[in-house]
Amino acid sequence: QVQLVESGGGLVQTGGSLRLSCAASGRTFSTYAMGWFRQAPGKEREFVAAITWNGGNTYYTDSVKGRFTISRDNSKSTVYLQMNSLKPEDTAVYYCSPRRSGGFLWRLDDYTYWGQGTQVTVSS
Repeated sequence: QVQLVESGGGLVQTGGSLRLSCAASGRTFSTYAMGWFRQAPGKEREFVAAITWNGGNTYYTDSVKGRFTISRDNSKSTVYLQMNSLKPEDTAVYYCSPRRSGGFLWRLDDYTYWGQGTQVTVSS
């Protein structure tokens, strides 16, 4: 079992920035990859970014490349998502999750545990 608490969301204008945090507990955080997903109203949850267990590799969906940066601090069992140059289409609830062993970093089905999410709203 793992507990996840996302924070850092809010309301920003187009072009603004936010830094999301996800604090994890209940498992050995440093041993598994972490992903960020988002879900907009009426849409399916989608992959945003992922980072390997030691932070050595990161992956992004095309729409956020160059604007978002995922990072982690294993000493704090926390993963971050720095979001810059935000656009209205980034509006969604953002979730973090640990990827199951052997799964694909981008595939929703390879993530099991979810927190309550944090709302990001970008106004035009």
